[in-house]
Amino acid sequence: MTSIAAVGFGIGGLLDVVHVIGRLMQFATPLIPARLIRRYKRFLSDMRLDDGTEVVAHCANPGSMMGLAEPGMKVWLEPNDDPKKKLKYGWRLVDHENGHFTGVDTSVPNRALKAAFMAHQVAGLDYDLVRPEVKYGENSRIDFLLTGQGPDTYVEVKSVTLSRKAGLAEFPDSVTTRGAKHLRELSQMVRDGHRAVMLYLVQRTDCAGFTLAADIDAAYAQAFRDARAAGVEVMVFDCAISPLGVDIRNPLDFVAP
Repeated sequence: MTSIAAVGFGIGGLLDVVHVIGRLMQFATPLIPARLIRRYKRFLSDMRLDDGTEVVAHCANPGSMMGLAEPGMKVWLEPNDDPKKKLKYGWRLVDHENGHFTGVDTSVPNRALKAAFMAHQVAGLDYDLVRPEVKYGENSRIDFLLTGQGPDTYVEVKSVTLSRKAGLAEFPDSVTTRGAKHLRELSQMVRDGHRAVMLYLVQRTDCAGFTLAADIDAAYAQAFRDARAAGVEVMVFDCAISPLGVDIRNPLDFVAP
């Protein structure tokens, strides 16, 4: 695959250009279409399959899913026959029925990025050892600790699915005290002499820019500004998404809120 550029916003807002090679993360089993009946208890959703059968699907998204959980929406489910799983369907995509998709599974960014890191396909974040879910900070776990070349690099990943203005992705979609805590901990890693990166993966195919939803969570927006001032780098990518899989694709411009 050809390489694509990703924009990293470094100290003082200076732009650094890195590259990542798009890497398709295929779904384990073929997705099937359905219609959303309702989402409830955050992690559960009732769905109607094309043949009229109603099923319960797991929703791997703890956020508000603003604009993505309206009854009647077309969605794509991943079936499974794992006897250890209580629910036999997982909700993976929203199909906007205009050629665009949104990925609602918040585990996808980490899985896709781990594959790219392990294959040494993210220039600027090319390290010998990739360790996911390492304890650090105040009872936290960093998504990726990259070591073996230069300073240890702490990479926090956030899945972005909100868009209230055409073409503009936003984070967060609800108040996230945990997200603000992560930004403060990344800032501390910089003060301790390490490198820290806040990486946003926009799981929408209809956005060309990214911003903070400061009206939803002003505290997070302030923590972001403080982290930038402390030297935390920011990277933003979008994805190519289809019922076949997810491909990390292009850099997105950051628009100050």
